[in-house]
Amino acid sequence: MSAIGPSLTEAFAVLGLHGPTDQAAVVRAFRLAVKSARPDLPGGDAERFRRVIAAYRLIQSRGGVRAALAGPRQRPVALPVVGLTPRQALEGGIAEVRLGTRTLRVRVPAGMRTGEHLRLRGASEEGNDLHLPILIRSGEGLTVVGDDLHMTWDTSRRLLSDGGRIEIETHAGLQAAWVTAGLTEPVRLRLRGLGLPPRGRHRQGHLFVHLTPADDVPSAAEDLLARFTRVWTPDRLAA
Repeated sequence: MSAIGPSLTEAFAVLGLHGPTDQAAVVRAFRLAVKSARPDLPGGDAERFRRVIAAYRLIQSRGGVRAALAGPRQRPVALPVVGLTPRQALEGGIAEVRLGTRTLRVRVPAGMRTGEHLRLRGASEEGNDLHLPILIRSGEGLTVVGDDLHMTWDTSRRLLSDGGRIEIETHAGLQAAWVTAGLTEPVRLRLRGLGLPPRGRHRQGHLFVHLTPADDVPSAAEDLLARFTRVWTPDRLAA
């Protein structure tokens, strides 16, 4: 990221642009990207919001607009973004992309990150390869920030105060963790290795669970008793 070229390339990808273009196109792409990332709107994300603003400022300050005006006469192309859910980023899968009047179903490998590009061989109208930027949107109770996943989990105030064992429903199934007594809010747990899988230069990510204080959440003992009761009901014993 220290070299100008890679930094500008990533900045264009964040805005959903293929490369240097005119000022109007940059502003239009910025407005669309910043609107979809606003953390106060559904599907928004504060980290992505900051990245969009930083990308726009980088393009403006590093000559990303002037380079297009000074270069050979070409019509810049604003490429569609490949939008992924956190689950698709984790496991890979099929995503739909609109290219003009066409809708393509493309296979996305597991572990792609926002700002990377997906190569579609011969997908342009001229038969050339396209490199479409990836954008991972929040959903399914998960938000992706870099290599890591973030989620919230309602937790009884008593457990947060006294500490103890907690079980959390995650995308990888039920996970147990320990909460230390007397932690200062906000409380955040790290579940190692449950983030995005390693890919290229990217490391294995983690899952960060933000514990939200709640009054109507059963304690660990109450939850254990409820699960024990569900298992050892008269109907199950009779079977």
